[in-house]
Amino acid sequence: MTETNPKLIADQASQRYQEGDFEQAARLFSEAAQAYQEAGNAIDAAEMRNNQSVALLQIDDFQGALDAVLETDVVFAEAGDIRRQGLALGNQAAALEELKRLDEAVERYQASADLLEKAGEDQMRALVMQSVAWIYIKRGKFFEGLFAMNSGLSGVKNPTLKQKILRTLLKLRTW
Repeated sequence: MTETNPKLIADQASQRYQEGDFEQAARLFSEAAQAYQEAGNAIDAAEMRNNQSVALLQIDDFQGALDAVLETDVVFAEAGDIRRQGLALGNQAAALEELKRLDEAVERYQASADLLEKAGEDQMRALVMQSVAWIYIKRGKFFEGLFAMNSGLSGVKNPTLKQKILRTLLKLRTW
């Protein structure tokens, strides 16, 4: 008999993810999403699709990762959950970045960063802006990259040691 309890399936998926079995985790997250959707729980279904996307990124299925996470931001927006909306946009951006759709990735990362800032997620916002910075730097847009990095770090209330060092280095800039 197939397990249809979405919570149990989600727990199994998380376990597989923790064990590094990303392919099985992605499959189980997809099953959990379907079970939650069938139970009328769109929010948890969207959460499972985001988890599925992260697992698919781990196995280099970038298009699958994007397909899994598309429109989940809308579900969270409709629910008024700006934190998860921001995370969903960040997941979309990560998949787009891997697909070399960099302009779209930067747009989604920026939208993600704005929402995460509103949600008070300063560390997550810093990570998102770091991704933006690296895209700019890889494209030869060094100053835009530094600006994005500085922007991400400026809102961090309790910076890590690495973030403190980066802040100090950015203050020493010579432009």
